[in-house]
Amino acid sequence: MDLLPPKPDQLVAAAGNVAHKVLYGGLADLRPMPRTLIDDGELREVYHYRPTAVHESGDPVLLVTPLAAPALCYDLRRGCSLVEHFVSLGRRTYLVEYGQVSFRNRNLGMEHWIDDVLPQAIREVSEHAGGRPVHVVGWSLGGIFAMLTAADQPELPIASLTVLGSPVDVKKVPLVAPVRPLLNLTDGRGLLTRTYRALGGVPQPLVNWVFTAASVQKVVTKPVVVLTHLDDTDYLAQLEAVDRFMANMIAYPGRTFGQLYHRFVKGNSLSRGAMELGDRTIELSAITAPVLVFGGAGDGIAPVAAVRPVVPLLSGSREVRFEIVPGGHLGMLTGRAARGSTWRVLDEWIEQWSTDDPAPARRTTRKAAAKATKKTGAAPRKPPAVRKTTTRRAAPKVTPSPDAIGANPTRRYGSAGSRSLGG
Repeated sequence: MDLLPPKPDQLVAAAGNVAHKVLYGGLADLRPMPRTLIDDGELREVYHYRPTAVHESGDPVLLVTPLAAPALCYDLRRGCSLVEHFVSLGRRTYLVEYGQVSFRNRNLGMEHWIDDVLPQAIREVSEHAGGRPVHVVGWSLGGIFAMLTAADQPELPIASLTVLGSPVDVKKVPLVAPVRPLLNLTDGRGLLTRTYRALGGVPQPLVNWVFTAASVQKVVTKPVVVLTHLDDTDYLAQLEAVDRFMANMIAYPGRTFGQLYHRFVKGNSLSRGAMELGDRTIELSAITAPVLVFGGAGDGIAPVAAVRPVVPLLSGSREVRFEIVPGGHLGMLTGRAARGSTWRVLDEWIEQWSTDDPAPARRTTRKAAAKATKKTGAAPRKPPAVRKTTTRRAAPKVTPSPDAIGANPTRRYGSAGSRSLGG
């Protein structure tokens, strides 16, 4: 929207958005996608998203939420929901979340998620989908937990693994890098350690503050940005949905946070490809399933430099593919640009490693996109640029292919054809 001076049509659109927000409380369609609980346990809830207008088919997809973040990350709002996207394609879509963390959960460590929550969720989803292998998708810490689970239990029915914005080299995270030397000087006796032990975890307000600190510039400039986009209904709706997401952060259990703090933040252990957990060492090289890794071009929490180092560590995987997509930490997953970048690549990846013919899913994709455009009134968007690095292996050694074909959403070749052309 032009401020000096605004065009007449912009003024009309802006006035309509303001009136709608005043009269109805907001512009975003925040209705959650319908779902059914199929399994639960301590800090474990597994849901199946029920299809409405399409028939489910193919291998199931399990969305893994990170600790502290609500499941809204995958179902942000109608028109910008990865869950809605998958369900509209007829994919069997599931999600595992953990509920509210309380003081009584303070003694739960990472073992609870790696040994119990995720393996049980993967098995339940596979069984619910008729014994099919599962495409596991994890964002942020959910991606790290998914990788550790797949490495620790390679016998799980995992068809493929996708991790989005999951930093393995914490030294490359701007928020952490300047203070890591100071943290190491405390030798476990610092104020932070004593605080989370006394509180039994990290409370929700502090989690919210840390997430906000990574995008402080956006917070400061938000009023001006809102004013300049006052005529853009879709933009304002996205801001409302992100605000709701931020208001629903969840606390960390004390022992789990302690492990993450000492092993990931201070020790940077995962950057070396292995982590001690309980009485064993989990090595990322033990992952055999194909792995798709996403880095967000504007991610301040898990920048590309912190995410990319995982690629050579996945030396046992059948294929590793690395993508740089538009967006920040949340935006790369479910931002407006993700609809034409991250989701397209993810669809292609799932089709590549599924046991079914992916052709029906492609036809449904075009129909669903046309229907969504008609419903929202949004003009079709030009797909944002996506940078790709594909690693193909005849042996466990990781050797990037210099001739790999990029992830072009408009190309006429399927994944198998592209790989043969790239050879």
